[in-house]
Amino acid sequence: MDERVIEDPVLRQRFSFRTTVDDDGGEVLHVDAWVDPGGGVTPHLHPAIEERFEVLEGRPSFLAGRKWKDTAPGDVVVVPPGLRHSYRNTGDTVAHITCEVRPPSTLQPFLEDAAALSRAGKITRQGLPKGLDALLQAAVMVQAYRDMVVLLFPPLPPPAVQRVVMPLLARLGERRGYRAGRMAEGRVSIAR
Repeated sequence: MDERVIEDPVLRQRFSFRTTVDDDGGEVLHVDAWVDPGGGVTPHLHPAIEERFEVLEGRPSFLAGRKWKDTAPGDVVVVPPGLRHSYRNTGDTVAHITCEVRPPSTLQPFLEDAAALSRAGKITRQGLPKGLDALLQAAVMVQAYRDMVVLLFPPLPPPAVQRVVMPLLARLGERRGYRAGRMAEGRVSIAR
Protein backbone atom coordinates (compact mmCIF):
# COMPACT_ATOMS: atom_id res chain seq x y z
CA MET A 1 0.00 0.00 0.00
CA ASP A 2 1.29 3.45 -0.97
CA GLU A 3 0.88 5.63 2.14
CA ARG A 4 2.38 8.77 0.60
CA VAL A 5 0.27 11.84 0.01
CA ILE A 6 1.14 13.65 -3.22
CA GLU A 7 0.43 17.38 -3.22
CA ASP A 8 -0.57 19.37 -6.29
CA PRO A 9 -0.56 23.00 -5.09
CA VAL A 10 -1.64 24.57 -8.39
CA LEU A 11 -4.70 22.35 -8.88
CA ARG A 12 -5.23 22.55 -5.09
CA GLN A 13 -5.50 18.88 -4.26
CA ARG A 14 -3.71 16.00 -2.58
CA PHE A 15 -3.72 12.31 -3.53
CA SER A 16 -2.92 8.97 -1.95
CA PHE A 17 -2.92 5.67 -3.79
CA ARG A 18 -3.33 1.98 -3.09
CA THR A 19 -3.87 -1.00 -5.35
CA THR A 20 -6.07 -4.05 -4.75
CA VAL A 21 -7.38 -6.97 -6.76
CA ASP A 22 -11.15 -7.33 -7.34
CA ASP A 23 -13.16 -10.57 -7.23
CA ASP A 24 -12.49 -11.18 -10.93
CA GLY A 25 -8.72 -10.95 -10.42
CA GLY A 26 -8.44 -7.51 -12.03
CA GLU A 27 -6.22 -4.83 -10.54
CA VAL A 28 -7.96 -1.75 -9.09
CA LEU A 29 -6.25 1.55 -8.28
CA HIS A 30 -7.87 3.40 -5.37
CA VAL A 31 -7.21 7.13 -5.36
CA ASP A 32 -8.16 9.27 -2.38
CA ALA A 33 -8.32 12.94 -3.34
CA TRP A 34 -8.70 15.90 -0.99
CA VAL A 35 -9.70 18.88 -3.09
CA ASP A 36 -9.35 22.33 -1.55
CA PRO A 37 -11.87 25.08 -2.34
CA GLY A 38 -11.17 26.27 -5.87
CA GLY A 39 -9.33 23.05 -6.77
CA GLY A 40 -10.07 20.37 -9.30
CA VAL A 41 -9.01 18.96 -12.65
CA THR A 42 -9.47 20.21 -16.19
CA PRO A 43 -11.62 18.33 -18.74
CA HIS A 44 -10.05 15.15 -20.11
CA LEU A 45 -10.93 11.60 -21.07
CA HIS A 46 -9.44 8.16 -20.61
CA PRO A 47 -9.79 5.95 -23.70
CA ALA A 48 -9.67 2.64 -21.78
CA ILE A 49 -10.21 3.45 -18.07
CA GLU A 50 -13.40 3.46 -16.03
CA GLU A 51 -13.45 5.71 -12.96
CA ARG A 52 -15.96 5.35 -10.13
CA PHE A 53 -15.93 8.42 -7.87
CA GLU A 54 -17.60 8.46 -4.45
CA VAL A 55 -17.97 11.67 -2.48
CA LEU A 56 -17.01 11.20 1.18
CA GLU A 57 -17.00 14.85 2.31
CA GLY A 58 -17.84 18.21 0.80
CA ARG A 59 -19.94 19.09 -2.22
CA PRO A 60 -17.82 18.90 -5.39
CA SER A 61 -19.23 19.28 -8.88
CA PHE A 62 -18.58 16.73 -11.62
CA LEU A 63 -18.62 17.11 -15.37
CA ALA A 64 -19.55 13.87 -17.11
CA GLY A 65 -20.11 14.49 -20.81
CA ARG A 66 -21.51 18.01 -21.25
CA LYS A 67 -23.32 18.70 -17.97
CA TRP A 68 -22.03 19.63 -14.54
CA LYS A 69 -23.66 17.91 -11.56
CA ASP A 70 -23.46 19.03 -7.94
CA THR A 71 -22.84 16.18 -5.52
CA ALA A 72 -22.96 15.50 -1.78
CA PRO A 73 -21.49 12.86 0.54
CA GLY A 74 -22.63 9.39 -0.51
CA ASP A 75 -23.11 10.32 -4.18
CA VAL A 76 -21.37 8.19 -6.80
CA VAL A 77 -20.33 9.30 -10.29
CA VAL A 78 -19.27 6.61 -12.77
CA VAL A 79 -17.23 7.70 -15.80
CA PRO A 80 -16.97 5.03 -18.51
CA PRO A 81 -14.00 4.90 -20.90
CA GLY A 82 -14.06 7.64 -23.52
CA LEU A 83 -16.33 10.07 -21.64
CA ARG A 84 -15.14 13.67 -21.20
CA HIS A 85 -15.06 14.49 -17.50
CA SER A 86 -13.73 16.81 -14.82
CA TYR A 87 -14.37 17.80 -11.21
CA ARG A 88 -14.04 20.95 -9.13
CA ASN A 89 -14.67 22.11 -5.61
CA THR A 90 -16.65 25.35 -5.64
CA GLY A 91 -17.53 25.01 -1.96
CA ASP A 92 -15.79 26.56 1.04
CA THR A 93 -14.60 23.30 2.67
CA VAL A 94 -12.25 20.54 1.53
CA ALA A 95 -13.95 17.87 -0.57
CA HIS A 96 -12.80 14.27 -0.01
CA ILE A 97 -13.37 11.98 -2.98
CA THR A 98 -12.37 8.38 -3.46
CA CYS A 99 -12.01 6.91 -6.93
CA GLU A 100 -11.75 3.30 -8.11
CA VAL A 101 -9.86 3.07 -11.40
CA ARG A 102 -10.19 -0.02 -13.64
CA PRO A 103 -7.72 -0.87 -15.09
CA PRO A 104 -5.15 1.30 -13.28
CA SER A 105 -3.06 1.83 -16.42
CA THR A 106 -0.54 4.64 -15.81
CA LEU A 107 -2.87 7.00 -13.94
CA GLN A 108 -0.81 7.08 -10.74
CA PRO A 109 2.53 7.97 -12.39
CA PHE A 110 0.73 10.55 -14.57
CA LEU A 111 -0.80 12.24 -11.49
CA GLU A 112 2.56 12.11 -9.70
CA ASP A 113 4.35 13.71 -12.68
CA ALA A 114 1.66 16.40 -13.07
CA ALA A 115 1.87 17.21 -9.34
CA ALA A 116 5.68 17.43 -9.60
CA LEU A 117 5.37 20.01 -12.38
CA SER A 118 2.86 21.87 -10.21
CA ARG A 119 5.17 21.88 -7.16
CA ALA A 120 8.02 23.10 -9.37
CA GLY A 121 5.88 26.10 -10.45
CA LYS A 122 5.88 24.96 -14.08
CA ILE A 123 2.11 25.00 -14.76
CA THR A 124 -0.66 27.57 -14.60
CA ARG A 125 -3.95 27.21 -12.72
CA GLN A 126 -5.44 25.91 -15.99
CA GLY A 127 -2.79 23.18 -16.11
CA LEU A 128 -0.87 24.80 -18.97
CA PRO A 129 2.95 24.91 -19.05
CA LYS A 130 4.79 28.11 -18.13
CA GLY A 131 7.51 28.72 -20.69
CA LEU A 132 9.40 26.59 -23.21
CA ASP A 133 11.14 24.36 -20.66
CA ALA A 134 7.83 23.47 -19.00
CA LEU A 135 6.20 22.98 -22.42
CA LEU A 136 8.84 20.40 -23.34
CA GLN A 137 8.38 18.60 -20.00
CA ALA A 138 4.61 18.58 -20.48
CA ALA A 139 5.00 17.29 -24.04
CA VAL A 140 7.11 14.38 -22.76
CA MET A 141 4.31 13.58 -20.31
CA VAL A 142 1.51 13.92 -22.86
CA GLN A 143 3.37 11.65 -25.26
CA ALA A 144 4.29 9.05 -22.61
CA TYR A 145 0.74 8.82 -21.26
CA ARG A 146 -1.14 9.31 -24.57
CA ASP A 147 -2.81 5.88 -24.39
CA MET A 148 -4.15 6.63 -20.90
CA VAL A 149 -5.37 10.25 -21.11
CA VAL A 150 -6.45 12.82 -23.69
CA LEU A 151 -6.43 16.45 -22.53
CA LEU A 152 -9.45 18.39 -23.80
CA PHE A 153 -9.46 21.88 -22.32
CA PRO A 154 -8.88 25.10 -24.20
CA PRO A 155 -6.58 26.73 -25.14
CA LEU A 156 -4.88 23.43 -26.02
CA PRO A 157 -5.11 22.54 -29.67
CA PRO A 158 -7.62 19.82 -30.62
CA PRO A 159 -6.49 16.20 -30.04
CA ALA A 160 -5.78 15.72 -33.77
CA VAL A 161 -3.29 18.62 -33.69
CA GLN A 162 -1.82 17.38 -30.40
CA ARG A 163 -1.13 13.98 -32.03
CA VAL A 164 1.06 15.75 -34.61
CA VAL A 165 2.77 18.41 -32.48
CA MET A 166 3.34 16.62 -29.15
CA PRO A 167 5.65 13.88 -30.48
CA LEU A 168 7.93 16.55 -31.99
CA LEU A 169 8.02 18.56 -28.77
CA ALA A 170 8.46 15.38 -26.71
CA ARG A 171 11.53 14.40 -28.75
CA LEU A 172 13.04 17.82 -28.01
CA GLY A 173 12.23 17.39 -24.32
CA GLU A 174 13.77 13.91 -24.23
CA ARG A 175 16.94 15.33 -25.83
CA ARG A 176 17.09 17.70 -22.86
CA GLY A 177 16.86 14.72 -20.50
CA TYR A 178 13.20 14.81 -19.48
CA ARG A 179 11.52 11.48 -18.83
CA ALA A 180 7.98 10.67 -17.76
CA GLY A 181 7.90 8.89 -14.42
CA ARG A 182 11.02 10.76 -13.33
CA MET A 183 9.60 14.22 -12.74
CA ALA A 184 8.65 13.71 -9.10
CA GLU A 185 10.51 15.00 -6.06
CA GLY A 186 13.27 17.16 -7.45
CA ARG A 187 13.71 15.25 -10.68
CA VAL A 188 11.63 17.62 -12.78
CA SER A 189 14.66 19.08 -14.49
CA ILE A 190 17.07 16.30 -15.36
CA ALA A 191 20.58 17.28 -16.38
CA ARG A 192 21.56 16.63 -19.99
